Amino acid sequence: MSSRITIEKIEELAKRRGFFWQSSEIYGGFGGFYDYGHLGFLLKSKFENAWRKFFLSLNDMFYEISPAVIMPEQVFQASGHLKSFQDPLCKCKKCGNIERADHIIENALKESFEGKTPKELTELIRKHNIRCPKCGGEFGEVGELNMMFPLNIGADSETKAYLRPETAQGAYVNFKRMFEILRKKLPLGLAIIGKAYRNEISPRQLLIRTREFSQAELQIFFDPEKINEHPRWEDVADYQLRLTTVKDRKKIIEMTCEDVNKKIGLPKFYVYYMAKIQQFYFNVMKIPKELFRFKELSEEEKAFYNKYHWDIELNLASLGGFKEIAGIHYRTDHDLSGHQNLSKEKMSVSIDGKKIIPHVIELSFGVDRNIYALLELAYSEERGQIILKFPRNLSPVDVAILPLVKKDGMPEKAREVENILKQNFVVFYDESGSIGRRYAREDERGTAFAVTIDSQTMQDDTVTLRDRDTTVQIRVPVKELTKTINKLMHYEIDFRKAGKVVYEP
Repeated sequence: MSSRITIEKIEELAKRRGFFWQSSEIYGGFGGFYDYGHLGFLLKSKFENAWRKFFLSLNDMFYEISPAVIMPEQVFQASGHLKSFQDPLCKCKKCGNIERADHIIENALKESFEGKTPKELTELIRKHNIRCPKCGGEFGEVGELNMMFPLNIGADSETKAYLRPETAQGAYVNFKRMFEILRKKLPLGLAIIGKAYRNEISPRQLLIRTREFSQAELQIFFDPEKINEHPRWEDVADYQLRLTTVKDRKKIIEMTCEDVNKKIGLPKFYVYYMAKIQQFYFNVMKIPKELFRFKELSEEEKAFYNKYHWDIELNLASLGGFKEIAGIHYRTDHDLSGHQNLSKEKMSVSIDGKKIIPHVIELSFGVDRNIYALLELAYSEERGQIILKFPRNLSPVDVAILPLVKKDGMPEKAREVENILKQNFVVFYDESGSIGRRYAREDERGTAFAVTIDSQTMQDDTVTLRDRDTTVQIRVPVKELTKTINKLMHYEIDFRKAGKVVYEP
């Protein structure tokens, strides 16, 4: 990663190469909404599929569902969102600019003020003379805004509804039916990958804070009497977690899961999934250890429905430090009990000869925030250009197919190779420009490998396979290409040992 990385550089590259840009830009852009281009869509799909593969494989009773995005008012009355899903806002007396109060104070004082009351935030703004960033004017009293988008359904507009502010409620309203369908067993995991909507007061930092965003969430329903056990606890007991606690926000400590359970007091069922989240970031997303941490939230900071709440944060240089990209939450029976009370439908289930309302541990990931993090951490300036060094398994395009010249049968042979590889990989064909310029274009797109068809290919049916990160090239027979690339994509073999090295920088 380049030390000179900035949010402006990421935005410029994202637009130019087809990752993302502000929605409806021909009309001046639409604040808080972003469109994904072809490479952004591929990167997002790779992340979502990697997330599915990892987390749904943790238990045979974890399944993905796809509930509606629009839900009736009663859902959010029961969940508490109508009453408690508020953000503090302040309005400039001079120009009318509206800002989220805790964020404007955070920007000025460089520390978190999430969870403070409107009165406390007003006092902080007055005490530190924090002014409007647009005109320098004075802010008025801090108020509150419910973050949900309301809708009127039907021609008579009498049915009130909302765009969901989180995917989670879709799992809760469908829990009882899914429990009945799926053999009446706990734990039961219901995963949802989809859109959510929040009427952010001041969307900012590209994909980090938007009004329309994608979430990947797993709701794990379990017997609360078994919260301090997990059948595979021994697999993680000695595994070390990187933590920042409320007691010392400036320090990252490393503790085994066993110690987190005994010394911090977090239950084993919760800690097990903390370990799995960290393993996902280290082993699948290839995040450097030193850039990762769990951050404990205080009583004032955590969401109104959570008993335990730890954020997952990555240190992103372009954003000035650690930023939240996911979270693990113990929501107790808050949601199921709320829906039972309002709907009058029983959410209790019979398990081990007793009736219980299951409790929930939620694994919640901001997909767009993770996409931004992947872009920043992949960004490198070297060899006189920008190179996106994505983990191979998450690269938007797996393989570029490049005939050396547009003659001597090479384009036709390249198309044959393309047809072979596209059965298993995302491939891109390019015959325009010099081979050096084509390599450079693919490096900037983040393409993992490049296959070059040259004169030797026409003689012995071998091709050169080039590694994006090192530019090393090896010679591989076409008949072994699929198997070789597949092993390289999953880091099962060292690149230099995958074929005969023909170029070393």
